[in-house]
Amino acid sequence: MIKQKDNNSSAPHRTDKKNNSFNRSIKNKREGDENQSFHVKHGKESKLQLVSGLRPVMEAIDSGKQIDKLLVQSNLEGPLAQELKAKIRAANLPFQYVPVEKLNRMTESNHQGVVAVISPIVFHDFMQLLQRIVDAGGVPFVLLLDHITDVRNLGAIVRTAECAGIDAVVVPDHGSAQINEDAIKTSSGALLRMPVCREQNLKTVIHVAKQFGLQICAATEKGATDYLSVDFRKPTLLIMGSEDTGISSDLLKLADVRAKLPIRGEVQSLNVSVAAAIFMYEMLRQRQ
Repeated sequence: MIKQKDNNSSAPHRTDKKNNSFNRSIKNKREGDENQSFHVKHGKESKLQLVSGLRPVMEAIDSGKQIDKLLVQSNLEGPLAQELKAKIRAANLPFQYVPVEKLNRMTESNHQGVVAVISPIVFHDFMQLLQRIVDAGGVPFVLLLDHITDVRNLGAIVRTAECAGIDAVVVPDHGSAQINEDAIKTSSGALLRMPVCREQNLKTVIHVAKQFGLQICAATEKGATDYLSVDFRKPTLLIMGSEDTGISSDLLKLADVRAKLPIRGEVQSLNVSVAAAIFMYEMLRQRQ
């Protein structure tokens, strides 16, 4: 099932929920203290917003803070560590085990074996967002990014999507470029305006889109249909593949149409952000 993240079903799409303020100071900074309250810090790498420490991270999870990813020290043990892991599983949050040296490089604070990277944006629930668009009488056009890993490509795609009036961008919760300060800068701030859905299962996203009547268009050089022949006046979910491997076979099988861009030169592929821009502006041309 798709994760529930945006529970304000009455809000119009493209409306971000206000972030709660987490500015409570640490009560006790002694080594090994497990009763400290959390506050967001800026990490040493790429100015990431971080929450560190067992109880602070659990507080962040319980309060609904938007967490981009969790880094947990390998072989972390103890009752509090088990409680934390249970909360991570219950909230279905992306996490990975890392050596303690990595955590030490990220923060100078007493991390107690866990660091949470706080997302600078609020993620939306795909099904709820799609429902609001349909209820408002819109004709949805959604962009699904299948493991786009380059931050600059992600930022450039979202910038174009916002300019073209795309309703939402969907990314996987694993294996996608991190939405950080660099991505926001590359997008010229569009990531702060464009609704972004981060979902665990992209196949489920496609099935939900089909239930709402969206055609699934895969942008691929292996396609048999010229992109100008696709009717983008219909409700559409457009899939763009990763920079190196393209669209995964599982998603490609679910596409209603496989569309390609004409290539006349010897280089047989376009940068994914350029290709996405061409498709999105063809949609805009048709709908105008």
